[in-house]
Amino acid sequence: MAAAERKFLFLLGSTRPDGNTEQLARRAAEALPEGVRQEWLRLTDLPVPDFADLRHTGDGTHPQPEGNLRHLLDATLDATDIVIASPLYWYSLSTPAKHYLDHWVGWLRLPGLDFKARMAGKTLWGVTALAERDQSVADPLIGSLRHSASYMSMRFGGVLLGNGSAPGQVLADEVAMKEAKDFFSAVQEVSEGDSILAG
Repeated sequence: MAAAERKFLFLLGSTRPDGNTEQLARRAAEALPEGVRQEWLRLTDLPVPDFADLRHTGDGTHPQPEGNLRHLLDATLDATDIVIASPLYWYSLSTPAKHYLDHWVGWLRLPGLDFKARMAGKTLWGVTALAERDQSVADPLIGSLRHSASYMSMRFGGVLLGNGSAPGQVLADEVAMKEAKDFFSAVQEVSEGDSILAG
């Protein structure tokens, strides 16, 4: 796909502006080729209702999204690449990032939207900063994004990890800074996985 045809949607899931995760994501974005469009959305600036599971209520369909939720849906469908930039909170995604992904369940059931078919072939990426030196503690976050991509027949680009707690510390992580330069250059193919929906 030509660079001019790609659009990266960066979804900032931190509750702290300009935190380590955001700084790491912006450093990686600097290496994107000219012509690649970028849209940056801070999820805390676009609060959405808590997700309500209506799969077994009535006909199981969800109401048409409005306001911020509609904006997020439209931005998601308009992108070729979706980057979840979430710090590691309790070994997984932040609350704003998880709320966003939860609403995918409702979007899958919007009549006439064909959300899953329209998401197939897009690429899902992750960026996260963690305070631990042992990067294996981020495995639950990585697994969540990998399996989400698989279920949606998306490509999985992987997760860029950086170390930092106090604001700006990630910039001193030489390994992360080096990896950021090439992070968006590779895409890992995934196959469709088992259903993520339970309960």
